[in-house]
Amino acid sequence: MSLMFLPLRLIPAAVQAVVLSTVLDLFFSRKSSQNEALAAHLDALDGRVYHVHVRDTGNDFYMGFKAGRAWVHTSSQQQADVRIDATTGGFARLCFAHEDADDLVFQQVLKLSGDSEAMLRFKKLLAVADIDWERELRDGFGEYFGSRVAQAAKALIALESKASASVHEAVSECLKDLDVPDEARLNAWQAGAEDATRRLSRLKGRVTKLEHRLNAEDKAPSDGGDT
Repeated sequence: MSLMFLPLRLIPAAVQAVVLSTVLDLFFSRKSSQNEALAAHLDALDGRVYHVHVRDTGNDFYMGFKAGRAWVHTSSQQQADVRIDATTGGFARLCFAHEDADDLVFQQVLKLSGDSEAMLRFKKLLAVADIDWERELRDGFGEYFGSRVAQAAKALIALESKASASVHEAVSECLKDLDVPDEARLNAWQAGAEDATRRLSRLKGRVTKLEHRLNAEDKAPSDGGDT
């Protein structure tokens, strides 16, 4: 949701809120008249307020829905139903890379807290709306502004992806140096342990049977007598 993408970090939060509010309101007003499912999801969110927190910039936005319209402010007197927490890169992945919200939540890129029903309704709205932010920004604020935001967002996504890959590679090399077993070796060890467990179980069964037999023989009456 945030527009704080690299070269645009100097844009005041209040200006960002105006841009976001304009894009969302125009988009939903236009699309809801053509899409009954989208209109139904908007109606279901009537009165809901979402607190959007951008971790790396410290900016806060409040997004709400009323009578099928959307608004975004930097503050709200109404208590938020849901808090949405992510970095600038996380929101860029959600908006410009069209990554699934559930996947981002699972990866802990996107953090949601609050009313579970409001969370679910919001995720359904995102899925149905599928906003093309680059196109909407170009249509609403001109080719230059829209393209610059989109380019910065995509560059940030690529940069974070490259950094993540580099960290993963460095960790893998470190584990190799420590001779930490890889997945294949762990699977082999697990298979060996399971086989040993089965063998031990069978051996235990045999020992138990032998103990029962010896106990039975000890308790059996002696056949010998006096001569």
